[in-house]
Amino acid sequence: MEGVISYNGSSWADQWDTSDPAAPTKKKTSNGGATAKYKQKVGDGLEKTKSVASTGMKKVKQGTSSGIQWIKDKYRKTTHKS
Repeated sequence: MEGVISYNGSSWADQWDTSDPAAPTKKKTSNGGATAKYKQKVGDGLEKTKSVASTGMKKVKQGTSSGIQWIKDKYRKTTHKS
């Protein structure tokens, strides 16, 4: 491999890693109560968001329908003049 320098058989990451490989990793302890509360709050927020989005889409649909009907009525009035 041209251009790659080996340092005692170690990889680049091994050369620059300053952590102790023999050090035990800390396990995260979970607080089930706090996690459950957080999930509940997020779930409630998502339900509210869905509700607001649904209501908004109904309003957009109604407004679009009314706007298209208004355009059709204007078109009919201008084409059916006697």
